[in-house]
Amino acid sequence: MADTATNQSKSTTAGTDSAKGGSAVALTDASRTDASKSVAPAGERGKTSIADQVVAKIAGIATREINGVYDVGGATERMVGKVREVIPGTGTSTTQGINVEVGERQAAVDVSIVADYGVAIHQLAAAIRRNVITSIEQMTGLEVTEVNVTVHDIHFGDDDDDSSDTPRVQ
Repeated sequence: MADTATNQSKSTTAGTDSAKGGSAVALTDASRTDASKSVAPAGERGKTSIADQVVAKIAGIATREINGVYDVGGATERMVGKVREVIPGTGTSTTQGINVEVGERQAAVDVSIVADYGVAIHQLAAAIRRNVITSIEQMTGLEVTEVNVTVHDIHFGDDDDDSSDTPRVQ
């Protein structure tokens, strides 16, 4: 019994071994409940950094998943995207038309799109917001503070017809 009382009053060490470059935290039984708040749980021992590019890719893919989004990006971004498609070994950028700001716990997203004609733009924007927020929060654990949607243009179905190949008058 005397050994038990002596062991409880002695300090114990928790944390990493100081010989490995980590720091050790000394705890006593009396201070164990207060000090345990400062000791990181096993899942929080280290820092996870998520690059802006990763969040932008997630947002770009989530935006393209929504029906009614014809393309992502403004006129200049779409033109650069068309040039990239022609160059061998490159493809469409998943981050085209997406701008993000990523902090330690939060992210803000700006999305630029071209909508299909006939789609209710306010409902399209709401669907994009929901999908982007859900995707980013589930995949990264970041809280999405805002998703701003800018509609740069509307695509008509007959815009795809290449009228330069077909003469106007026959």
